[in-house]
Amino acid sequence: MSHVTKHIFVTGGVVSSLGKGLTSAALALLLERRGYRVRLQKMDPYLNVDPGTMSPYQHGEVYVTDDGAEADLDLGHYERFTGIPCTRASNFTTGRIYSNVISRERQGGYLGKTVQVIPHVTDEIKAAIRALDSEDVDVVITEVGGTAGDIESLPFLEAIRQYRQEIGRENGMFIHITLVPYIKAAGEMKTKPSQQSVGILRTIGIIPDILICRCERPLTPEHRDKLALFCNVDRELVIGEPDVQNSIYEVPLDLARQDVDVYILEKLQLHVNNLDLRQWKAMVRTLITPRNGEVEIAVVGKYISLRDSYKSIYEALTHGGIANNCTVKVRMVESELIQDDGPAAHLSGVAGILVPGGFGDRGIEGMIRTVQYARTQRIPFFGICLGMQCAVIEFSRSVCKRAGANSTEFDKNTPHPVIDLMEEQKAVRDMGGTMRLGAYPCRIEDGTLALKAYGKARIRERHRHRYEFNNAYRAQLEAKGLRIAGICPEGDLVEMVELPGHPWFLGCQFHPEFQSTPLAAHPLFRSFVGAALKKRKS
Repeated sequence: MSHVTKHIFVTGGVVSSLGKGLTSAALALLLERRGYRVRLQKMDPYLNVDPGTMSPYQHGEVYVTDDGAEADLDLGHYERFTGIPCTRASNFTTGRIYSNVISRERQGGYLGKTVQVIPHVTDEIKAAIRALDSEDVDVVITEVGGTAGDIESLPFLEAIRQYRQEIGRENGMFIHITLVPYIKAAGEMKTKPSQQSVGILRTIGIIPDILICRCERPLTPEHRDKLALFCNVDRELVIGEPDVQNSIYEVPLDLARQDVDVYILEKLQLHVNNLDLRQWKAMVRTLITPRNGEVEIAVVGKYISLRDSYKSIYEALTHGGIANNCTVKVRMVESELIQDDGPAAHLSGVAGILVPGGFGDRGIEGMIRTVQYARTQRIPFFGICLGMQCAVIEFSRSVCKRAGANSTEFDKNTPHPVIDLMEEQKAVRDMGGTMRLGAYPCRIEDGTLALKAYGKARIRERHRHRYEFNNAYRAQLEAKGLRIAGICPEGDLVEMVELPGHPWFLGCQFHPEFQSTPLAAHPLFRSFVGAALKKRKS
């Protein structure tokens, strides 16, 4: 009998930001821990080809995969929960789908036919879903972004309706995540919004197999009965998903207690293997009741007002805390405040400082002053991408006495361009998908903090940048004490810098946060949080 890949389609209703991505990732973890090979993907209804040119305030962080895709931040949840790597086939947008259709039409691929949403756009969406089918994949979970009723989502909903019809009920199922709000004035929870959301799906031929209800308070038997009756869902398949108390990593445990994964496997006619969550439960226990207390780390960035802008950074710090059996308390600081008030006003008392990535000149001088504060006050410092570049600029100005040293991104006429546009980027004009993207190799030098953290000399890390360390200044900076800790052999690019003699000072051009998970903290985050913990104790 030939192998058949099963499909789960996850939709959302009533409001956005219900946690479809988290729930999809949690379900993938449970199926994986029952021995199944799972892949995930996200369908985004917006017209951008990818989120690469979108503001972090609009979209949150841009997640980067090994193969260089700029993707939705939900792919970060997928990888953190499951450890399963995502690829370009893990994220499709309306823009990408339509771009493929229009390109094919221009090439004569439709043989003179009138190109329409049905069947041509829906066929393209189905091809995107089918891209993850293979002999080594048992289940694909496809999350459809947006909310039932959105105009933008309609082609995707029609496509998954067709897809399930084509593969058969035993090979595909629908999960609808909806909101059951608590109305404080009335003192009760209301099921009507969920009924209407399911009603919208039913008008286009989708009837959910499982209803997952996000709620502030537990569902009562009466709520389950009403939702089952009016939404045409079996009562035991109306699942309550209240807010977890401590961490998003409790979500899989909550769903497992309600046997959601068992119901899924039974619906898909797959064997219900034993579930092994021992490692995950031990991690959550450490997260909730750590032995080493709390350590406070400041994140000084450009997009602090929207937490999702640095989602993977905050999660990786949490992972570093788990690895050190402590809780990481994050002090979020806008870099412009450092410019206005000085570092001490906002950073006094922290045990570690992290400066993350970003683009543009707003708040840069605040970041540079932050680096100087961390260097002179001997506070553990971690600079990522732009953070590393700010560390190089600060060292050039303060230690090498190169007045006006800067990046040509911020000052094209700087007398000392210690950070400059990459040679391969100088002819680039388009903004979307044209940066140095994806995983590249790095060789770590002997005797470095980085080598001690990684425990190996050859690594691969994910990048997203246009500007780089200017090798014309390398000898000058090294002569004054800046240690080049990591080199990309493809082009002799500086990937990591350190300050020997400092308690912990490291900058990296890549984004280590994208390869950190709660069960395996990234080596640099584990080491950085450990240094901050040591600083707190001292």
